[in-house]
Amino acid sequence: MITIQIFEGALCCSSGVCGVNPDEQLITFAADVEWLKQMGGKIERFNLAQQPMAFAQNKTVKKFLEESGQEGLPLTLVKGEIVLTGTYPERCDLARWADVGNQGAFIKVKPIDGGCCSGGKCK
Repeated sequence: MITIQIFEGALCCSSGVCGVNPDEQLITFAADVEWLKQMGGKIERFNLAQQPMAFAQNKTVKKFLEESGQEGLPLTLVKGEIVLTGTYPERCDLARWADVGNQGAFIKVKPIDGGCCSGGKCK
């Protein structure tokens, strides 16, 4: 099974969805993570504030932080390879990387080069 790993900057809690005014991007991403898990996908999130050793022990992540700093986070790895930096993946990206099919994956309307993510199947 393919594992998606997300290495995030320092968040106040494991999901980042806390406090009076949580970040909308984190709310959407948290929902997408739950959706992926329900679809049978495997995803791991690492918070720099709560799990610093996960960052230090992963050679790819450590090198990335040395070159780009924390400003480059979040960092997404698939099969240990960097696939996205500086932003959270969208649901259609997660579905494609985890190979869970497209059931409900393309519900966001966010055109990028004429389509949603790379599939162009926005509803």
